[in-house]
Amino acid sequence: MPAPTHLRLLCHAATSAVRTSAFSADEPIDSQGRRKLAALPFRLGHADRTWTSPALRARQTAQGLGLVASVEPMLRDCDYGRWAGRAFDEVAAQEPDAIAEWLRDPASAPHGGESTLSLIERVAAWLDAQNAPGRIVAITHASVIRAAIVHAIEAPPRSFWRIDVAPLSLTRLSGANGRWNLASIGRTEEQQGPDADDIEA
Repeated sequence: MPAPTHLRLLCHAATSAVRTSAFSADEPIDSQGRRKLAALPFRLGHADRTWTSPALRARQTAQGLGLVASVEPMLRDCDYGRWAGRAFDEVAAQEPDAIAEWLRDPASAPHGGESTLSLIERVAAWLDAQNAPGRIVAITHASVIRAAIVHAIEAPPRSFWRIDVAPLSLTRLSGANGRWNLASIGRTEEQQGPDADDIEA
Protein backbone atom coordinates (compact mmCIF):
# COMPACT_ATOMS: atom_id res chain seq x y z
CA MET A 1 0.00 0.00 0.00
CA PRO A 2 1.54 3.35 -1.03
CA ALA A 3 2.36 5.98 1.58
CA PRO A 4 -0.30 8.69 1.69
CA THR A 5 -0.06 12.37 0.90
CA HIS A 6 -1.27 14.62 3.72
CA LEU A 7 -2.44 18.04 2.52
CA ARG A 8 -3.31 20.96 4.79
CA LEU A 9 -5.12 23.85 3.14
CA LEU A 10 -5.13 27.03 5.20
CA CYS A 11 -7.38 29.89 4.15
CA HIS A 12 -5.58 33.23 4.26
CA ALA A 13 -6.26 35.78 7.01
CA ALA A 14 -9.17 38.19 6.65
CA THR A 15 -9.16 41.22 4.38
CA SER A 16 -11.46 44.19 3.88
CA ALA A 17 -13.08 42.35 0.95
CA VAL A 18 -13.91 39.38 3.19
CA ARG A 19 -15.53 41.65 5.78
CA THR A 20 -17.56 43.65 3.26
CA SER A 21 -18.57 40.66 1.09
CA ALA A 22 -16.73 42.04 -1.92
CA PHE A 23 -15.16 40.21 -4.83
CA SER A 24 -11.47 40.06 -3.98
CA ALA A 25 -8.86 41.89 -6.01
CA ASP A 26 -5.34 41.78 -4.56
CA GLU A 27 -5.89 43.47 -1.23
CA PRO A 28 -3.67 42.89 1.84
CA ILE A 29 -4.83 41.29 5.06
CA ASP A 30 -6.38 43.87 7.39
CA SER A 31 -5.54 44.79 10.99
CA GLN A 32 -8.02 42.31 12.50
CA GLY A 33 -6.71 39.60 10.20
CA ARG A 34 -3.16 40.33 11.34
CA ARG A 35 -4.18 40.14 15.02
CA LYS A 36 -5.93 36.80 14.57
CA LEU A 37 -3.03 35.47 12.53
CA ALA A 38 -0.61 36.38 15.33
CA ALA A 39 -2.86 34.64 17.88
CA LEU A 40 -3.40 31.46 15.86
CA PRO A 41 -3.63 28.71 18.53
CA PHE A 42 -2.33 25.87 16.36
CA ARG A 43 0.83 25.35 14.32
CA LEU A 44 1.07 23.73 10.95
CA GLY A 45 4.16 21.74 11.88
CA HIS A 46 6.61 20.09 9.52
CA ALA A 47 5.89 20.04 5.81
CA ASP A 48 7.82 18.45 2.98
CA ARG A 49 6.43 21.03 0.58
CA THR A 50 4.89 24.43 1.35
CA TRP A 51 2.97 26.41 -1.23
CA THR A 52 1.18 29.73 -1.33
CA SER A 53 -1.13 31.45 -3.75
CA PRO A 54 0.54 34.37 -5.55
CA ALA A 55 -1.99 36.78 -4.00
CA LEU A 56 -0.65 39.33 -1.51
CA ARG A 57 -3.04 38.23 1.24
CA ALA A 58 -1.89 34.60 0.96
CA ARG A 59 1.81 35.52 0.91
CA GLN A 60 1.33 37.78 3.93
CA THR A 61 -0.39 34.94 5.79
CA ALA A 62 2.49 32.60 5.02
CA GLN A 63 5.00 35.21 6.16
CA GLY A 64 3.02 35.83 9.35
CA LEU A 65 3.28 32.13 10.15
CA GLY A 66 7.01 32.12 9.49
CA LEU A 67 6.62 29.79 6.52
CA VAL A 68 9.02 29.70 3.61
CA ALA A 69 6.55 28.97 0.84
CA SER A 70 6.90 28.65 -2.91
CA VAL A 71 4.39 30.55 -5.02
CA GLU A 72 2.04 28.24 -6.92
CA PRO A 73 -0.06 30.00 -9.60
CA MET A 74 -2.55 27.11 -9.65
CA LEU A 75 -3.57 28.08 -6.09
CA ARG A 76 -4.66 31.58 -7.12
CA ASP A 77 -8.14 32.82 -6.27
CA CYS A 78 -10.96 32.62 -8.76
CA ASP A 79 -10.71 35.28 -11.47
CA TYR A 80 -13.81 37.44 -10.98
CA GLY A 81 -13.21 39.48 -14.11
CA ARG A 82 -14.83 42.90 -14.10
CA TRP A 83 -16.45 42.21 -10.71
CA ALA A 84 -13.08 42.14 -8.91
CA GLY A 85 -12.93 44.71 -6.13
CA ARG A 86 -16.67 45.41 -6.20
CA ALA A 87 -19.14 44.65 -3.39
CA PHE A 88 -21.43 41.69 -3.99
CA ASP A 89 -24.52 43.75 -3.11
CA GLU A 90 -23.53 46.43 -5.62
CA VAL A 91 -23.12 43.91 -8.42
CA ALA A 92 -26.34 42.12 -7.44
CA ALA A 93 -28.24 45.42 -7.58
CA GLN A 94 -26.79 46.41 -10.96
CA GLU A 95 -26.65 42.98 -12.60
CA PRO A 96 -29.22 40.75 -10.86
CA ASP A 97 -29.64 38.39 -13.81
CA ALA A 98 -25.88 37.92 -14.16
CA ILE A 99 -25.46 37.16 -10.46
CA ALA A 100 -28.37 34.71 -10.53
CA GLU A 101 -26.88 32.94 -13.56
CA TRP A 102 -23.44 32.78 -11.93
CA LEU A 103 -24.81 31.23 -8.73
CA ARG A 104 -27.08 28.79 -10.59
CA ASP A 105 -24.80 27.55 -13.38
CA PRO A 106 -21.24 26.46 -12.47
CA ALA A 107 -20.19 26.78 -16.13
CA SER A 108 -21.22 30.44 -16.43
CA ALA A 109 -18.82 33.38 -16.19
CA PRO A 110 -20.88 36.53 -16.80
CA HIS A 111 -18.11 38.65 -15.25
CA GLY A 112 -15.73 37.67 -18.05
CA GLY A 113 -13.37 35.82 -15.71
CA GLU A 114 -13.28 32.22 -14.55
CA SER A 115 -16.34 30.04 -14.10
CA THR A 116 -16.80 27.95 -10.99
CA LEU A 117 -16.46 24.82 -13.12
CA SER A 118 -13.16 26.05 -14.59
CA LEU A 119 -11.93 26.82 -11.08
CA ILE A 120 -12.79 23.31 -9.89
CA GLU A 121 -11.04 21.78 -12.89
CA ARG A 122 -7.93 23.90 -12.33
CA VAL A 123 -7.74 23.01 -8.63
CA ALA A 124 -8.42 19.33 -9.39
CA ALA A 125 -5.48 19.27 -11.80
CA TRP A 126 -3.18 20.73 -9.16
CA LEU A 127 -4.51 18.44 -6.45
CA ASP A 128 -4.09 15.27 -8.47
CA ALA A 129 -0.50 16.26 -9.27
CA GLN A 130 0.31 16.19 -5.53
CA ASN A 131 0.89 12.45 -5.51
CA ALA A 132 4.26 12.23 -3.76
CA PRO A 133 4.06 10.85 -0.20
CA GLY A 134 4.56 13.30 2.62
CA ARG A 135 3.08 16.45 4.12
CA ILE A 136 2.04 19.49 2.11
CA VAL A 137 0.91 22.88 3.42
CA ALA A 138 -0.86 25.28 1.06
CA ILE A 139 -1.95 28.84 1.92
CA THR A 140 -4.77 29.73 -0.41
CA HIS A 141 -8.32 31.04 -0.77
CA ALA A 142 -11.79 29.97 0.29
CA SER A 143 -12.77 29.41 -3.34
CA VAL A 144 -9.79 27.13 -3.95
CA ILE A 145 -10.46 25.14 -0.77
CA ARG A 146 -14.13 24.71 -1.73
CA ALA A 147 -13.04 23.48 -5.15
CA ALA A 148 -10.56 21.03 -3.61
CA ILE A 149 -13.26 19.60 -1.33
CA VAL A 150 -15.73 19.24 -4.21
CA HIS A 151 -13.13 17.35 -6.21
CA ALA A 152 -11.89 15.24 -3.29
CA ILE A 153 -15.33 13.91 -2.37
CA GLU A 154 -16.57 13.80 -5.99
CA ALA A 155 -19.45 16.15 -5.20
CA PRO A 156 -21.45 17.83 -7.98
CA PRO A 157 -20.09 21.28 -8.94
CA ARG A 158 -23.27 23.02 -7.71
CA SER A 159 -22.37 21.94 -4.16
CA PHE A 160 -19.48 24.44 -4.29
CA TRP A 161 -21.70 27.14 -2.76
CA ARG A 162 -22.81 24.84 0.08
CA ILE A 163 -19.35 24.81 1.69
CA ASP A 164 -18.33 27.55 4.12
CA VAL A 165 -14.61 28.28 4.50
CA ALA A 166 -13.65 30.93 7.05
CA PRO A 167 -10.43 32.97 7.15
CA LEU A 168 -7.64 31.04 8.88
CA SER A 169 -9.65 27.83 8.82
CA LEU A 170 -7.75 24.62 8.22
CA THR A 171 -8.94 21.85 5.89
CA ARG A 172 -7.09 18.54 5.74
CA LEU A 173 -7.10 16.04 2.90
CA SER A 174 -5.27 12.76 2.56
CA GLY A 175 -4.72 10.89 -0.66
CA ALA A 176 -3.12 7.93 -2.40
CA ASN A 177 -3.50 6.31 -5.82
CA GLY A 178 -5.32 9.36 -7.18
CA ARG A 179 -8.04 9.17 -4.55
CA TRP A 180 -8.56 11.85 -1.90
CA ASN A 181 -10.35 11.76 1.44
CA LEU A 182 -11.60 14.72 3.45
CA ALA A 183 -10.01 14.36 6.89
CA SER A 184 -11.34 17.55 8.51
CA ILE A 185 -12.81 20.89 7.54
CA GLY A 186 -13.55 24.27 9.02
CA ARG A 187 -11.20 24.48 11.94
CA THR A 188 -10.88 28.20 12.71
CA GLU A 189 -8.53 30.36 14.69
CA GLU A 190 -11.09 30.43 17.52
CA GLN A 191 -10.87 26.70 18.20
CA GLN A 192 -8.39 25.73 20.85
CA GLY A 193 -5.91 22.89 21.08
CA PRO A 194 -3.90 21.28 18.28
CA ASP A 195 -4.73 18.08 16.51
CA ALA A 196 -2.01 15.44 16.63
CA ASP A 197 -1.05 16.11 13.02
CA ASP A 198 -0.74 19.86 13.71
CA ILE A 199 1.84 19.61 16.48
CA GLU A 200 5.16 20.86 15.25
CA ALA A 201 7.80 18.16 15.33
